[in-house]
Amino acid sequence: MVTPIEDPQDPRIQDYVGLTDVALRRRLEPERGLYLAESEKVIRRALAAGHRPRSYLMARRWLTDLGDLVQQAERDGIPVYVGERDVIEAMTGFHLHRGALASMQRPQPRNPVELLRDARRVMVLEDIVDHTNVGAVFRSAAALGVDAVLVTPRCADPLYRRSVRVSMGTVFQVPWTRIDPWPAGVNLLRDNGFVVAALALADDAVSLDDLAADPPDRLALVLGTEGDGLSARTLDSADVVVEIPMSGGVDSLNVAAASAVAMWALAPARRRVPY
Repeated sequence: MVTPIEDPQDPRIQDYVGLTDVALRRRLEPERGLYLAESEKVIRRALAAGHRPRSYLMARRWLTDLGDLVQQAERDGIPVYVGERDVIEAMTGFHLHRGALASMQRPQPRNPVELLRDARRVMVLEDIVDHTNVGAVFRSAAALGVDAVLVTPRCADPLYRRSVRVSMGTVFQVPWTRIDPWPAGVNLLRDNGFVVAALALADDAVSLDDLAADPPDRLALVLGTEGDGLSARTLDSADVVVEIPMSGGVDSLNVAAASAVAMWALAPARRRVPY
């Protein structure tokens, strides 16, 4: 049912309140079992992945542009809230220039062993705190044939709105879950047949070119948090430390850029993609 919203404090749209308050959303969204999908493309990718909407919020013109979704929502009894731009902005804290938001049911966490069973290339994100970087890593993972992504307990939420938006919805197509505890989880990777490679600067690091020349059949690449990089315990636990050869006096790349370079170089031959 399409429901006009005139009061930004309307309790029916509490899922959408204060979207710019990161600390608030980090707590509320997992507690309520939801996440927010923003823009038509992201919403459609979430639905295509089988995720279930709780409600929609959109400007009136999107009732036409998303007419098929609105009709399906009405058949399924899912609320579609419509508001003027100033009401939506007062409610969410930002200008909804992408037209539509969907409050989606957060899927149940998957078992890491299930994700690893048929995987050959896995990416592990250790304590990456910037949601933009998390989203960018997922987009690269989807593009470069990564089979699964594991995120450590303190890593930013891949289903936070900014992560989802930056990933262009690819966070819904790359299987992922939390790996806990960490770095003890390195043993889980190794027990499932993975060589664990830590991407870091170290005196004993091997070149990415050398690892790519003879890559293991099953590889888990571990990427560290912005600034400090990987923890000493993780580096000690890894089978190999690998670094990207660089020039121009540059010693490191942004974690999202580094993930793309490394996974392109280490992709199985059958999945290699051109520049």
